[in-house]
Amino acid sequence: MRISRALHDELVAHARAEAPNECCGMIAARDGEAVAVHRAVNSAHSPLRYEIDGAEQYRIQMAIDDAGLDLGAIYHSHTRSEPYPSQTDINLAFYPEALYIIVGLASGPEADVRAYTIRGGQVEQAPLQIV
Repeated sequence: MRISRALHDELVAHARAEAPNECCGMIAARDGEAVAVHRAVNSAHSPLRYEIDGAEQYRIQMAIDDAGLDLGAIYHSHTRSEPYPSQTDINLAFYPEALYIIVGLASGPEADVRAYTIRGGQVEQAPLQIV
């Protein structure tokens, strides 16, 4: 996925604003390029996991669809561990065509943002190009 510096920085700002809890949200895309970040509320209010309320998830997905865009990615943050999908993240990866982006805040002052595909329980790092 290609993502502008501004949208990348928005993900990082969201993660920092919600710390020590995980943040979460969805990214609308067109032809493999991120075009909008949709912040969501982590209804779990937890530093260890995230959950998007079903009604909020539906509202965001409809806004993405109504704009003629695709669900490019689902994102969240890891505030205490490296930005790699946990077993919970893998178990709850219900959108095999979307990327899963994790904003890591645990490794120092710079955020570590990584993207993955999660299909059938298999995790592969995916390219995330900042343009």
